[in-house]
Amino acid sequence: MKKVIRLLGIAAVVTHALIAQGAEAQEAPAVFGSYLAPGVAARGQMVVVEPPKGINQYVAKVEEAARADPEWFKVYSKSAKPGIPLPFHEKLGLSKEDYASYNKLWDERKMVALKDGNVVVRLEQSKPGEWMIRVSGKGAPLSLLRYQQGKDVVKSPNGELVRLDDIDADPRSILGKWTGHEWRFQEEDTLGKIKENFGIGALVGTKWAILVYRLQETSSTGKLLFDRSMVIRFPMKGK
Repeated sequence: MKKVIRLLGIAAVVTHALIAQGAEAQEAPAVFGSYLAPGVAARGQMVVVEPPKGINQYVAKVEEAARADPEWFKVYSKSAKPGIPLPFHEKLGLSKEDYASYNKLWDERKMVALKDGNVVVRLEQSKPGEWMIRVSGKGAPLSLLRYQQGKDVVKSPNGELVRLDDIDADPRSILGKWTGHEWRFQEEDTLGKIKENFGIGALVGTKWAILVYRLQETSSTGKLLFDRSMVIRFPMKGK
């Protein structure tokens, strides 16, 4: 009888522990949970966007025009939507026929997987109120980021990335039509400037979710000192 009572007591302790663990566990925040199931590994790929090689001749003409009048080009570029081809202007160095050919080639761009770019992506709760996306292989630097749910910020070794407006990218943007969420850290002092961006979202009309990351450091004179960017795609939860 004592043995039975002891076993029942152990069972009660185990049950209590399991209930306590369940109470402590938090539901994944929607900004991540819409794309990844907590604790479930997703096989992903590091990818780049490649336009057809024929586009290079038109890019070269635009670059030449930019060198001829850098101040105008700088102002004109800022007035356009980021990530998509600049609107036509005679000072771009392209005829209307060239511009049409350039746009046709741009629309034929493809997202391709990098060689040796396979990764594993997994959403984990690092501690109560804090989440991380663990990425293996070449995507490992993303594992350093921590999402603090209460503040809706992403913490990196550089500082806190603050939430920006949700992404609803133009279909002609470099990654195509995608929606999602983005955070940014930006700091500038007498030595230079650091800019860090992190985003997560879905490629509209596909099974893919994506992680987008970029870290740039420039000197006080504007010289690029460091530039790391990566795009990782993985099957979206439930796809």
